[in-house]
Amino acid sequence: MEQSKLDKKILGLLNKGNVLTLATAVGSNPSAANIYYYNDGFDIYFFTFNPTRKAEQIRVNPEVQCVVHPDGEKGIKELQITGYAHQLKDADEIKKARENILNVTTAFQKQMDDEFLQKNKIIGYYKIVPTVIKYVDFYSDTQFEWKEFPQNQKSLLSSISGKIMKKVGLYFREMRAPFFTATVVPVALGAAVFYYQSGVFHWPFFWLSLLGAVLAHAGTNVANDYSDHITRNDEVNKLFTPFNGGSRVIQAGLMSPSQAFLYAIALFAGVIWIGIKINANLNGAYFASSPLLWLGVTGIALGIFYTANPFRLSYHGLGDIAVMLGFGPVMALGTHYVQKQAMIPMEAWQYPPAIIASIPVAILVGLILFINGFQDYLADREVGKRTWVVRLADTGDIADFARPFKAYKISIYFTFLYILVLGIIGFFYSQFSSPWILLALIPFLLVRKGIKSGEEWLDKWSSKDANRQMLPYELLPVNVTHIGTHLTVGLLLILGYFLGGII
Repeated sequence: MEQSKLDKKILGLLNKGNVLTLATAVGSNPSAANIYYYNDGFDIYFFTFNPTRKAEQIRVNPEVQCVVHPDGEKGIKELQITGYAHQLKDADEIKKARENILNVTTAFQKQMDDEFLQKNKIIGYYKIVPTVIKYVDFYSDTQFEWKEFPQNQKSLLSSISGKIMKKVGLYFREMRAPFFTATVVPVALGAAVFYYQSGVFHWPFFWLSLLGAVLAHAGTNVANDYSDHITRNDEVNKLFTPFNGGSRVIQAGLMSPSQAFLYAIALFAGVIWIGIKINANLNGAYFASSPLLWLGVTGIALGIFYTANPFRLSYHGLGDIAVMLGFGPVMALGTHYVQKQAMIPMEAWQYPPAIIASIPVAILVGLILFINGFQDYLADREVGKRTWVVRLADTGDIADFARPFKAYKISIYFTFLYILVLGIIGFFYSQFSSPWILLALIPFLLVRKGIKSGEEWLDKWSSKDANRQMLPYELLPVNVTHIGTHLTVGLLLILGYFLGGII
């Protein structure tokens, strides 16, 4: 097809330049960066790192604006481009983009060829398809000309549905929803212990209790993101992974700090509303003095002050204990009490078995934070966050992770010994525990695998030629294994108590 005069002028500037200014935005959080590019006709390609602010914003809002102003152009002669950006997924497209970008600049070749970055999907190639290109030339009689690309426009329905889905996904990301297993386990365990003791179960109150606990967990995560932003903890953390360093939504410009703060308030407000509604149903008044009310107050306080002023528990070595209490006895006891009041309100509350059952879950969830703290070590130390990993490993210029890892091993061995003893006691004192919980010893095989991986990692860390910038990422199998251990042990404890109530 013959090119119009405007097409030739636009392509002339596109072909002449190799750097553009890219503007992205999510909500009221804009971002701009200069990037190298090459163009194939009117389509534009560039390379960047996937965790960067612009790449993160593109995933949530693909609408972008660009300015191309090639060197040597006098006055205002440039292209202002509106369009959609997306990451390339096709292998052939990626190969072609890489080759063409290297013809423009070799500045990022080392990173492009890095196997670790490729394996962990840190690097990415992106394409911008224009919807409108505005040609600006103040030396021309016609200073502004527009070229539209209707074939690249999204339909109204597609645009609206896409925005809604991405916004929902963003809010779930900020809540760190994949980690809600840490809430499901103690809530279900508390209910399972009650069923073991009584043989009855109230499903509606169970689901309501679980919803309240999940919202409390979500509120804690969001509040943690806000507080760690205020202290710059997440900002200075360059070793963040899916398991540590927060959700990164503030750092990526996906939410402003004030939005995260209001989101946390809304989530905790939901927790309070559910809690007082249950309390009113079970005890006759919203704020009736009851174990549920005080357990709720304790749980919310632990969630808020985990990183928030004035206590900042995690900054003073108390964060692990707060998490162990909140995601162990507090949630298990809360659910256990709700079940008891719903089913047998006139009987005395026999709560010790629920506390005893929650101890292994509490230790294991605390150890999730503990092992994740290895990757957070540098950032935590820089901002004065004195976690126990920092306290134990901070012995010089190079972290001595052997000491905290020894503490991790002792703690996890104690957990399984505790389960063994508790299960054996269940054979002789059935009112105390169920022998079926011995099933929860099965994941010890997974523990041995995780510990072996951790010991191999420590050997690498201690070697003289260790690449200590990359090594923290190699600890990820241990992170994954331990999360799996917490979940499987928790589920088998729940199963053990339910079986004890049935058989």
